[in-house]
Amino acid sequence: METQNSKLMYMALTVIIIIIIIPAILGYLGIMKWLRRKKYPPVAGTMFNQLLNFKKLHHYMTHLAAKYKTYRLLTPFRNEIYTSDPSNIEYFLKTNFSNYGKGDYNYANLSDLLGDGIFAVDGEKWRHQRKVSSYEFSTRVLRDYSTMIFRDNAVKLANVIANAANSDQIMDIQDLFMKSTLDSIFKVAFGVELDSMCGSNEEGKQFSEAFDDSSALSLYRYVDILWPIKKFLNIGSEAKLKRNIKIVDDFVYKLIKNKVEAMKSPQKDSLLKKDDILSRFLDVGNDDLKYLRDIILNFVIAGKDTTAGTLSWFTYMICKHQKVQDKVAEEVRKVTNMKGVRNYSEFAACLTEEALERMQYLHAALTETLRLYPAVPVDSKICFADDTFPDGYCVNKGDMVAYQPYAMGRMKFIWGDDAKEFRPERWLNQDGLFQAESPFKFTAFQAGPRICLGKEFAYRQMKIFSAVLLSSFIFKLSDEESIVNYRTMINLHIDGGLHICALHRD
Repeated sequence: METQNSKLMYMALTVIIIIIIIPAILGYLGIMKWLRRKKYPPVAGTMFNQLLNFKKLHHYMTHLAAKYKTYRLLTPFRNEIYTSDPSNIEYFLKTNFSNYGKGDYNYANLSDLLGDGIFAVDGEKWRHQRKVSSYEFSTRVLRDYSTMIFRDNAVKLANVIANAANSDQIMDIQDLFMKSTLDSIFKVAFGVELDSMCGSNEEGKQFSEAFDDSSALSLYRYVDILWPIKKFLNIGSEAKLKRNIKIVDDFVYKLIKNKVEAMKSPQKDSLLKKDDILSRFLDVGNDDLKYLRDIILNFVIAGKDTTAGTLSWFTYMICKHQKVQDKVAEEVRKVTNMKGVRNYSEFAACLTEEALERMQYLHAALTETLRLYPAVPVDSKICFADDTFPDGYCVNKGDMVAYQPYAMGRMKFIWGDDAKEFRPERWLNQDGLFQAESPFKFTAFQAGPRICLGKEFAYRQMKIFSAVLLSSFIFKLSDEESIVNYRTMINLHIDGGLHICALHRD
């Protein structure tokens, strides 16, 4: 009987092995074989490495990019894939654009600040804002209106710098650029005189500081997995973010409501100009305050931080490279046929569209600055369905995929052995004319369907400011030995500002 039971147990065990265990083993081996066929980017670290290196995050990411054109960092929830390979970037920004977008992950991180604005959304919301914004940026009305504002604010800034030069005063040029571009974008966007350049608007100053802090704290969410808990409990960085966003919202909603009342008032001046962006939105029936808040704030982050940051890094570069500074000044004076500048308004009036177009070396120097110090140092998308990059690496649904303009500008395989050198001549052909590069290689303005609509708008503002200032002044660092670094936030600001002195140019 015992022998019979043993035989039955043996047979049962055999059946179990045949029916369950062997197929499971074969299935496992098959899965492993399939996984080996799939090629994933090499693991270069984790998000905790990013957290440890947060203050010099872009240095850390550049170091990884030099080792791997495409790599991934592990997080508790998803892979984060970073690439500096132009073929990969073209693929997910253009060729297979529909499979990559902001997604819920980016929206959750950015929406408290940017709301449903163009930089935080996908789908119909993005398409609608893209269409409206594309029309606005293409109108001659906005171009002429913004050019007038840029000239006026460049002249105001020149007068501030002239006073500093007369008294041998050291100034923080980044702070001045931030105030000036804030004045410009608020006039373009809201049609109001903020006048933070003259320090007469304390609310404007508080808004600017709160906006910058909100940007830094929003970016910190990408490396802080505990931020949803902190937000729920209203503690730490999330409590600070909430306070700053309230300052931002109070200020913006106040401006919008004032504009709405002015537009609807029966006593309004019939000649009230409606060239600013907010007035044009209201004129076609868009009066949802939250919608207007989100759109306008996205315009502000696009028009204030990017140009002011780039102008600051440009000033830093030309202080380090005096020959470039002198060459730009020489070109500007030659194009405008003005050898000495004392009347800044008169000079600014000479900066026509044609004159700006002829400033090829200035354009190259600004572009070279953006190559090394892009306004947006890293930009990410979410993969919506499993995919394979041109380099053969696989990407899974839900993975974050990012390209790295800051790191890319320093890659020898893209720009050659002198990649880390500031050399505007790399952008000029043998006739001295500006030669553009592929937007998938020079990614400072994105590429594909999401390419920056305000690219020409930004260049126009930067060239007007640079032409007015460099035709009039020589800039030098207040301390040649000082170490200049960035502040880790959505846009690339100089940490602690850029302290310089100015001399009148003969």
